[in-house]
Amino acid sequence: MTTTITAITIDSADPGALASFYAKATGGKVTQSDTDYAAVEGGPVALAFQRVDGYRRPAWPAGGAHVHLELQVDDLDTARAELTALGASVPDFQPGEGSWVVLTDPEGHPFCVSAA
Repeated sequence: MTTTITAITIDSADPGALASFYAKATGGKVTQSDTDYAAVEGGPVALAFQRVDGYRRPAWPAGGAHVHLELQVDDLDTARAELTALGASVPDFQPGEGSWVVLTDPEGHPFCVSAA
């Protein structure tokens, strides 16, 4: 059996807004967007966002299991500044000892950024 991951779908309160954030953050393109679902393409795997009634932000670093994205960039400090300008936040807990930075997107999903 051959299996290919085609998309990663993330729960959201506002799929269109979150897709817009990730399109800007990754250089991708929003290819579909309505009140219940949005998608970003342009990388090795599409990112999709589905609306969930009563959505609650993940808690970082505690709060149960969750999936997070790993992004590689040319310059970590520049990327951190650009991503926070887009609406990402920098939580206090940073386990990477400077090797990477943990950010959270506008809805609280954590993601890691490291230099390529």
